[in-house]
Amino acid sequence: HKGFKFEPGQFAWLTAWTSPFADSEHPFSFSSSSESELLGFTIKELGSFTQSIKHLEIGQVVYVDGPYGSFSIDRHPFAKGFLFIAGGIGITPMMSMIRSMRDRKDTRPVQLIYASKDVDSLTFVDELQDLKICLDLKVTYVIENPPPNWEGEKGYISRELLKNSIPVQYIPNSFEIFICGPEP
Repeated sequence: HKGFKFEPGQFAWLTAWTSPFADSEHPFSFSSSSESELLGFTIKELGSFTQSIKHLEIGQVVYVDGPYGSFSIDRHPFAKGFLFIAGGIGITPMMSMIRSMRDRKDTRPVQLIYASKDVDSLTFVDELQDLKICLDLKVTYVIENPPPNWEGEKGYISRELLKNSIPVQYIPNSFEIFICGPEP
């Protein structure tokens, strides 16, 4: 078939190297824009499937079952803006939403708080910098183990950091908040 559409922030179940009816599906958030004809996933090596997925070959059959989930800016068309809080690979649905906003020329403000173990574990840093040019996007990085010369936020996302990072224009029930990442 010609593919399918998804809402930015949603996920799909992926199956490779086996039948789509096997009990071996793996959930991954789309990281591509919902406006793109291509499906993009950003996958971190955490288990046997994610460690082996890099060995897929061009033309190899992969089954994509979806889209699923209601974690999407499209469910909030009247929001005045968004606060995205991402930890680690939890950045992937946020990137789908941010990229979709770019492609739709959405002018609503976006505040992204992105936490990671270290600077090398951050993903999409250069692209996020470029996206600031065409979007009303503010990015705050929080690094658990920062290098000695790090001038940004350190440690974990805290109540104090959130209090200081909430957009000035924030009005309860008009800005939507999305959170994705590991417990810390």
